[in-house]
Amino acid sequence: MPWEKANSCKVDPLSYGLSYAGAESDYDSADAFLLGIPYDRTSSFKSGAAEAPAHIRRASYNFEELHFEHGLDLPRLNIFDQGDCEHVFLPEDMMEEVKFFISPAIRDKKFTVAVGGEHSINMPIIQCFKKNDIALITIDAHLDSRDEYLGTPYSHACVTRRAAEHLGIDNVFALGVRSISKEELERDDVIPYTTSFEIKEKGIERAVKKALDSVKSEHVYLSLDIDGIDPAYAPGTGTPEPFGLDPLDVKRTINLIGGRLVGFDVTEVCPPADPSGITSALAARFINEVLAVHSKYLT
Repeated sequence: MPWEKANSCKVDPLSYGLSYAGAESDYDSADAFLLGIPYDRTSSFKSGAAEAPAHIRRASYNFEELHFEHGLDLPRLNIFDQGDCEHVFLPEDMMEEVKFFISPAIRDKKFTVAVGGEHSINMPIIQCFKKNDIALITIDAHLDSRDEYLGTPYSHACVTRRAAEHLGIDNVFALGVRSISKEELERDDVIPYTTSFEIKEKGIERAVKKALDSVKSEHVYLSLDIDGIDPAYAPGTGTPEPFGLDPLDVKRTINLIGGRLVGFDVTEVCPPADPSGITSALAARFINEVLAVHSKYLT
């Protein structure tokens, strides 16, 4: 079982001795399974995302457990914090490491929350789901649909392309995009997306409806690259891109997906680029939001 590996010399079960706030359940009793993935070996601009799981865990203690706008206490949800994967070097090794932990949790129908690390950590998680089980919706400044980048097909710049290969292109959609390479747009199979400019003009509700109507699967895995948010709100990221979404857009997206959510990750938080810690705090608050929304739909 996944917690057995956490007790070996290979993994520290609680990153720097600190678990996520409110994560007090054992594995068997847990509704939600949280895993830190401190990986940033394919970072192409600013490195440091490997430090994010520890910083986001610390930031999680800043918030009240009561979600008054949802009318519930977060402790009603049983959360198990697995700790962190080993920080390996090769992306192929990272993928195997993540699958070791995530596959049993998905098999056991836990709601999975992954704390990156860079966006490449999404690829092995998606591959743990069966092809027709989920759709992937990303919030991201970049389309991330290259075949390979800097010599690897497992770069953070290849996330939606790998997802489309596994889930089908009609089960992938990107929200908030505002940076796309020429090679990504000149393909016959461009990943479906909507821009941050369109969202600002026509509203996040319309954009999320477009995404949900576009994908085939009822179940949705939401992947949040923190650079999808404008760097005025989230400066601590490896590839900041102006003209992004505001945090309330993301909060609204989580609530609009609602009961269709089956998993979530937050990636590309780069603590060294944000000494204030506001980006880590924002990431933790989004994790709390996802857990609160998921708990409302538990049967």
